[in-house]
Amino acid sequence: MTADDSLGGRLDDDDYPAYTMGRAAELLGTTPGFLRAIGEARLITPLRSAGGHRRYSRYQLRIAARAREMVDQGTPVEAACRIVILEDQLEEAQRINAEFRRAATAASDDSR
Repeated sequence: MTADDSLGGRLDDDDYPAYTMGRAAELLGTTPGFLRAIGEARLITPLRSAGGHRRYSRYQLRIAARAREMVDQGTPVEAACRIVILEDQLEEAQRINAEFRRAATAASDDSR
């Protein structure tokens, strides 16, 4: 594996913290203060570089964008963050439920 292959894999990883706070704010069309606010509301927790700078992943930017849409529509930051967290929890619960149903159906089919 070459260095380029390793870098390409990291950049394709949705969880790789590739974006600085400034670049993340620019991509979202917001301010670094907004990113700090959603961090304080515990919606996302950026990783820190060796120098202590916040670094964001593409996954975190997608979550931040969802919160920003709500804030732009007049929802307070804290409320938007809580809504996004609850939406993610619901999505995860539905995914787990679907897995259990598939497993139960497969077990039922096997016992016939």
